Amino acid sequence: MSTFKSLNPTNLSDVVVETKLATPDEIADAARRAKAAQKAWAKMPAPARGRVIANAGRLFENNKEALSKLVTREMGKVYREALGDVQEVIDTCDFFLGEGRRLYGQTVPSEMPNKNLFTFRMPVGTALIITAGNFPAAVPSWYIIPALLTGNSVVWKPSEYTPAVAEAMTAIFHAAGVPKDVLITVVAEGKETFEGMVKGLDEGTINKVGFTGSTEVGRLIGAKVGEYIQSACLELGGKNPMIIMPDADLDLALDGALFAGFGTAGQRCTSLGTLWIHDSVYDKFLKMYADKVASSKVGDPMEDVLFGPMISDKYLATHEENLKLIQPHHTVLGSTGIGRITKDNPREGFVGDPDAGVFAHPTIVAGIKKEDALYSTETFGPLVTVGRFSTIEEAIELGNDHGFGLSAAIYTSDPKTVWTFREGISAGMLSINNSTSGAEAHLPFGGNGKSGNGSRQSGIWVLDVFTRWQSLNWDWSGKLQKAQMDNEEVPHNPDFKI
Repeated sequence: MSTFKSLNPTNLSDVVVETKLATPDEIADAARRAKAAQKAWAKMPAPARGRVIANAGRLFENNKEALSKLVTREMGKVYREALGDVQEVIDTCDFFLGEGRRLYGQTVPSEMPNKNLFTFRMPVGTALIITAGNFPAAVPSWYIIPALLTGNSVVWKPSEYTPAVAEAMTAIFHAAGVPKDVLITVVAEGKETFEGMVKGLDEGTINKVGFTGSTEVGRLIGAKVGEYIQSACLELGGKNPMIIMPDADLDLALDGALFAGFGTAGQRCTSLGTLWIHDSVYDKFLKMYADKVASSKVGDPMEDVLFGPMISDKYLATHEENLKLIQPHHTVLGSTGIGRITKDNPREGFVGDPDAGVFAHPTIVAGIKKEDALYSTETFGPLVTVGRFSTIEEAIELGNDHGFGLSAAIYTSDPKTVWTFREGISAGMLSINNSTSGAEAHLPFGGNGKSGNGSRQSGIWVLDVFTRWQSLNWDWSGKLQKAQMDNEEVPHNPDFKI
């Protein structure tokens, strides 16, 4: 039996939990059990399922602090951010608890008498949900809550780096009234998860796949699921631009760029990728940004710091590989070193013991050009690249040409610039005078291009992920009426003129 030790990235000697890793056969068995339980769950009236979601919301609210501390302990997110992570679960419950009374279809007029047309939302069946470790509470809730509300069963494969958070969340959902086989959580590594998914697709016990993670893995999942005439819900990576115009409020932009670039140690799909600064304010704003980052505290996530550790050694290793992409024409700013923070490679003002955990220097790489590898690489760590532009059209082109399209932001006071940006940028989520990060539970979340396949999470838009439309025509005329042939014609005079 293979197991995985979840370690506290702030203090690697602290084992949060040791958990059993599922095999492909065990994942397939979980899908069979969930599939068998789904029909009874779907027969429960949708308002009653909404009350179960309401129960879950109150339980998450009652356990908010405890669960948030577990998030910080297991994956290193600053505690105030962890509170927001769990609050997103509560907000999602609050939105969807009423959706059970609003799963509206339509009554549609027929072109023939004594006939009625209707549409209904039907659950897809059983969903396999695969989520990442950077938002171990919020992002899973974007899938699980609407999937359950709409009458589906769920097999959830959380990140193997956050199994304790997943176990706690699953227990809360079960305590709220979700039957145990309607929500089954399995912890597994990537290869085994993929093989288990294929088994479930072969057997017809997996009817929808939702995946949050890298673009590379998303391509594989999307292609495999497509072989079964299904479309996966893919929420993938980003290289999110932030544009600073000459008329920007630079102090406000500084706050936004700091949070976007280094919140959660830059390990967000919506983290700031490249900061594009107009020529006229480039030197001034770059200095402001570098000074602010250099003076910000990094370290123990339970203290007042900009960011804490990276999720694990694996994430740090990827970050260190990305640092190798820095070229001689780049200028490196933001800290007293680069790479891993240790006593021998210190960060000025570090809070705590750097050698105990997995900490990285915040790094700004200025002088980025379109031909640089860093221009088109999602770095997923505390690394922000900076470049310059002369026109809004050039900035939009720079923000689009790497092929990602998740989030984008602009700081300006000119409405014309705002609308030029909105019409030209390819990202699925835009911010005006705000950070690239910061989703709300009732707005669609998702990207385009290399960032996703057009699926959207959150709000009413996610209902289209977990339901299929069923149309019904009910003819009570007592005779066969043929559409497009037995239409009633209204007498008229086509040659009429005044």
